[in-house]
Amino acid sequence: MVRIWIKSRIDQLSPSGCDRFPSGLFSDLHCLDPHSLKPLTNELLMPITINVGHSPDPDDAFMFHALANDKIPTGNYRFTHTLQDIETLNHRAQRGELELTAVSLHGYAYVTDKYALCACGASIGDNYGPMVVTRQPMGIGDLRGKKIAVPGTLTTAFLALKLLLGDTFTFEVHPFDEILNIVEAGKADAGLIIHEGQLTFQNQGLHLVVDLGRWWHEDTGLPLPLGGNAIRKDLGQKGMEEVTVLLKQSIQYGLDHRAEALAHALQYGRDLDRSQADKFVGMYVNDWTLDFGPRGREAVSLLLRRAYEARIIPKPVELEFIG
Repeated sequence: MVRIWIKSRIDQLSPSGCDRFPSGLFSDLHCLDPHSLKPLTNELLMPITINVGHSPDPDDAFMFHALANDKIPTGNYRFTHTLQDIETLNHRAQRGELELTAVSLHGYAYVTDKYALCACGASIGDNYGPMVVTRQPMGIGDLRGKKIAVPGTLTTAFLALKLLLGDTFTFEVHPFDEILNIVEAGKADAGLIIHEGQLTFQNQGLHLVVDLGRWWHEDTGLPLPLGGNAIRKDLGQKGMEEVTVLLKQSIQYGLDHRAEALAHALQYGRDLDRSQADKFVGMYVNDWTLDFGPRGREAVSLLLRRAYEARIIPKPVELEFIG
């Protein structure tokens, strides 16, 4: 409809020359008198706001540093950033509230009608990932019948735990950054930890029961795809592709300016020192983040297929990647 309106407006103006329309935005429309075009050009160049949601953790902050701090040109797009925990963002995605949002791959299974997946921006655990920790040493079998504190039922960590244990445990949902304290205080038998807790749980005297990324790798030979960035389909194909390109540029900028991006990310590191933050960022912002690649896409497909076969998600997922 917008294109038809623009064509109609241009048809009302007087042609003068055969140059192409400025910036090549519409290759089938010829340039008109610059003085006549000025008001129309201003209308065409109105900023497009992209509301972004991501987690307040070092790896997401590293990824979005360039977009959040105007380090790269974004053309007509203007990015506004909201930082919320991943479970909140998973639920917001179900309501389609943000144009570009971090999502758990588990959560994505419920929003495929509204969102496609950006080919960049993945958080993938390559033989590592979310962990289950306890106060006393335990084996995996000991978790059956136990109460486990989890960071959300739409997280991929929870999906992986369900694939491992089925319905043999009970759970309580808590904010991800409170789970270590809850386990240490004895308010839950075990905790499912994500983000930087994977590097700090031993500081609180807790014991690792299972690394779900390692378990998945041993079972499948594939990395565990945890999260990605979803882009809303009502932006249209062109809009989705352009925003995805900008996201990839932001990730590449962080990788190319590591010290600068890490300094920005450190403010979200909570208990991490610079060395630990650098290690954590390296775990989840790397070549996988620039593109899922064939193995990453295979891993996503297998994860969600097994989730459907285990009746954890209600229907098969047809993946759609942008970029």
